[in-house]
Formats: sequence, structure tokens, C-alpha cells
Amino acid sequence: MDKIIVRGNGALNGQIPIAGAKNACLTLMPATLLSEEPLTLTNAPRLSDIQTMTTLLQSLGAEVSSLQDGQVLAMSSHDIHNHTAEYDIVRKMRASILVLGPMLARDGHATVSLPGGCAIGARPVDLHLKALEAMGASLELKEGYVHAEARGGLKGTTFEFPFVSVGATENALMAATLAKGTTVLKNAAREPEIVDLAECLIKMGAQIEGHGTSTITIQGVDRLHGATHPVVTDRIELGTYMLAPVITGGEVECLGGTRALVGAFCDKLEEAGVSIEETPTGLKVKRTNNRVTAVNVETEPFPGFPTDLQAQMMALLCTAEGTSVLEEKIFENRFMHAPELIRMGADIEVHGGTATVKGVDHLKGAPVMATDLRASVSLILAGMAAEGETVVSRVYHLDRGYERVEEKLSACGAHIERVPE
Repeated sequence: MDKIIVRGNGALNGQIPIAGAKNACLTLMPATLLSEEPLTLTNAPRLSDIQTMTTLLQSLGAEVSSLQDGQVLAMSSHDIHNHTAEYDIVRKMRASILVLGPMLARDGHATVSLPGGCAIGARPVDLHLKALEAMGASLELKEGYVHAEARGGLKGTTFEFPFVSVGATENALMAATLAKGTTVLKNAAREPEIVDLAECLIKMGAQIEGHGTSTITIQGVDRLHGATHPVVTDRIELGTYMLAPVITGGEVECLGGTRALVGAFCDKLEEAGVSIEETPTGLKVKRTNNRVTAVNVETEPFPGFPTDLQAQMMALLCTAEGTSVLEEKIFENRFMHAPELIRMGADIEVHGGTATVKGVDHLKGAPVMATDLRASVSLILAGMAAEGETVVSRVYHLDRGYERVEEKLSACGAHIERVPE
């Protein structure tokens, strides 16, 4: 197991290339199960979660090849000989549940273990199952597995999600492409990853309208064909690296970034005193004063402030001028990074889903422990702004969502290295 050592050493300057979106790629990969023809994804991120999904698809009979240093995934599902997604693979990643809808839609049956993932609160799959039941699937939960059947094929329906769920929208969207008739998904998620999935499915021959809005209409077709599709830029990696020059000083251009991906996040940064300039190749970011100004943050579904940038934003606000209040409204138990930031000298009080952060003059390096994916990178950001040395342990979380983080930050002047524990 590795650890990362960060030494605060002032401003960062340069360019950081932003990878393809982890959450988009993990959704696009199961789409290969909808067709017997090849699906090729370009701009794929090189992450451990992508390897986990690769292993899962291969266990079902799909062929998955990683090309061009992992940035191209060539997939083919012409011979799906196994319809059971086993616990040993699925437990590693909650996105594994996304093979359920495609297999059920194409072949009329699937058995999928209940998934695992980050320990940041309950992420039940009941909405996935309710949407598929509305399309005519017969479901049974037995010994930790979802046993699903639709022997006569799925049927179009109108289904309204009781609350917005990205994963459930994705599963239902994929399943509906091969259902008989028209499916209308109401209160659907609007995230860029949903739009990216829909665009890929349209290239494969699906008939979809309304993606990017809260009502998506899908006219089922008999079959889908192959396609080549570029994975959308990772908006969470984008937001994370936008914070690097804000928390340390300097100016960094995030290559491939667009404001449309992180609009609410940009608004908050500008409110705090950050300059964001759109360039022909990305977003250029710098702070306008020595210290940023405290701001209040409330996480919301897209297009609101992303829950996946809350931990990183907290790291920034630890040294802001004034007091900030962060309200986490998406996931419970998502302030586990707060005690670690307190170890570095931050002044944070957590009560339920609210964290109050009183800005301090500076942070001090300390040994800290990553508790989940986004918390791990928030501690690295804090370490770059802290006096002395910060040692972040349990960084296997980091590798699930950020590719080559040490290389990208070092190229801009950060003192960061990975060493064995």
C-alpha cells in the first residue's frame, strides 16, 4: 500500500490536462452489453475503477482491450455466455450495478450482486430496481443478489423517480433503448455524464430525446449497432485541479475544461475571489487576493454544486477570510475528511449534514488518512498549502478516481511523491 508525501512550497504554474470522466466511462462501458457489435471509447481515464469494470465485463463474456496506453477501450459483446455478475468483483465498485439494465434488456435475464463502493453513506439500488420493474421486469432479492427476468422483453413505460438518481437514470436509460414501445423517464438526472451516455447510445442507433433535461423520452428499437465515442471531460477532476492554484497561489490552465461542466462551482469560486478565464484550450484559474473570501456551499444535483467537489472546497475554505458553512444534501456521512483537516490545524465543526469552517491563517503538515476518493485529494490540496510535510496514507482510494495525480501536480511545481508504506 502506498502513501503520498506533500511538502507545501508555494505557487503552482503551468498546464494540467484533464482526463476523461471516470463516472461517464464507467457508465459507457456497460453499454457494450446492449449490442453484438463493437463499441470503442476514446479519451478513457486510466484508473483502477476502469480496470474493475473491465474485469466485470470480461467475466460476462465481453472482450475488452486497452489500447494507446489505456486511453482507448475496444469492446465487443458478441458472445455473452454468463449473466451473473459475481460478488467478488461487484463488491469493489457500486457502478457494477449498471450491467443489470443492459443484460436484462438484451437477453431477458441477469443476476447481479448488490454492489459496494465508497463508505460515504447509503447508496441503495432500489430506484434502479423500481424503474426496471416498471418496464415489466420480475425481480427477486436472494442471498445478496438481484435475480432479474424479462423473458418476453422489457416494455416501454412512464416512470418518475421520487428523487434524482444518476445511477438509476443511467440503468433505466440503457434498458429502455431495447424495450418495446416508448419509455418516459421523469425527474431524471441531468448530469453531463447522462448526456454523454445518451449521445453514445444515439450513435449506436438508439432513439432518445430530452437528455440534459429532467424528462427523457426513449423510443425502443430492435437492436443497437457499434460505435466509437469520446468520453466527456471529467468535471470533478477539472474542479479539483482548478482549486490547486487557488489554494497555493499561481496560475494554472486546466486543458479540456469548459465552464459548462462546472458552472455552479465556478460561480462559488468567483464569489470567493477567484479569476476564471475561458481559453481556446481550457480554463485558466488564479486567485485575485492573497486569501480567498469565505463562502457558503450547498451541494445539489447537477446543475448545482457537486457533492464530489465538497471535500476539495472545504480544504480551500480552511484558510479563507471569514467563516464558511457547507451543507451536504446528497450523501450522509460525507464529512469524514474534516477530522483529518483538523489535524492540520483547520477550525471545523460538524453537526449532521452541516460543517462550519472558520478560516485560519495557515495549515500545518501532519500525518493524515484518506477515508474515501474525494477526501484523499482534498488532503493533498491542503498539504500543498500547509507549512511543512503532509503524509497521506491509504491512497488506494485516490487511484480509483485520479490518474497520475503526482505527475500532473509536479509538472506545475508541486513537491509531491508517492512512496511505499
